[in-house]
Amino acid sequence: MDQETDDHALDALEVIIPNFNWRYSGGTAVNRTIAPLIARRCNAAWLGPDRPEGIRPLTLGELVRMRFRHPRLYPVRIWHARRNVEMIVGLILKLLGYRLGVIFNSAAQRHHTAFTRFLIARMDAVIATSEISASFLRVPATVIHHGIDVHTYAPPDDRMAAFAATGLPGKYGIGAFGRLRLQKGTDVFVDAMCRLLPRYPDFTAVLVGRVTVENMPFVEGLKQRAAAAGVADRVRFLGEVPIDEVPRWYRRIAIYVFASREEGFGLTMLESMAAGNALVAARAGAAEMVVADGDTGVLVPTGDVDALVAALEPLMRDPERVAAMGRRARAHVVENFSSESEADRIVAVYRQVWPTAETKD
Repeated sequence: MDQETDDHALDALEVIIPNFNWRYSGGTAVNRTIAPLIARRCNAAWLGPDRPEGIRPLTLGELVRMRFRHPRLYPVRIWHARRNVEMIVGLILKLLGYRLGVIFNSAAQRHHTAFTRFLIARMDAVIATSEISASFLRVPATVIHHGIDVHTYAPPDDRMAAFAATGLPGKYGIGAFGRLRLQKGTDVFVDAMCRLLPRYPDFTAVLVGRVTVENMPFVEGLKQRAAAAGVADRVRFLGEVPIDEVPRWYRRIAIYVFASREEGFGLTMLESMAAGNALVAARAGAAEMVVADGDTGVLVPTGDVDALVAALEPLMRDPERVAAMGRRARAHVVENFSSESEADRIVAVYRQVWPTAETKD
């Protein structure tokens, strides 16, 4: 792109989606899903690592020149932040004279720190991913539930064949994805597997997710528990896999366990349901909003190994029940949690901000 074309693109640019977490996270996964859909609806650019296909990159050089090039269609450009650091940068750019309307997307289900509340109070609009998240905010917020790409996260033609192709033992996979740490309930999942896998030799447990340095002793302890239970070969810690591999792992497993003790939303629930997995979910994040207990999944208390074992065992005994629950779960997500609908509602918030943000202090 030459300089003249570059500048014309900046004139027309309406939305900036910053992604300032340099390690892949759930927030990045959400951004990657929704950003290309926003780019189909308005002229949008991505600033930061892990850019998905379907949205153009914004370079630092372009960002600098943007200070001197006003937007063409609206008084401001939208800066859509999902983290504190992204709110901070958006507000600093406004102080430097950039014409921005700064929006914050909140997924947290906890009381915010005083500093975060300070930042949120200076937003031009706030979006919450659930009614629970909105209840922790002290400003008005528009509730927009997460959606996912139901084409990317889709069931396989033959789930048993997909699992067999991994070379793992058994016929069926039971998975838990995400960072391996106490907050995610990784220990609850492993403890349940230590009890169940000896009774159900057709199953292998698969854990996909990054292990940080500080959590290595925690994970090593879990591996030792699996070894003591005699199931080390069927509790597989695969580590962090490439982004494009994650949907394939949903297609390979039959049952998904969402064991978090604390969660903002819990996007993996929707991903697993869209892939046709039977879901057992702890009552964290948006689980009670997403799951119809006993129909599209099974809900259990957080941190309760006994309850998780009791919920999983009937499914592990009955593969037909697993398949039927997975079909209902996918139908529910397709109807109610499409990323296309999420993108439409986000852009509707942009349209509210565009004419008003220029005059806000």
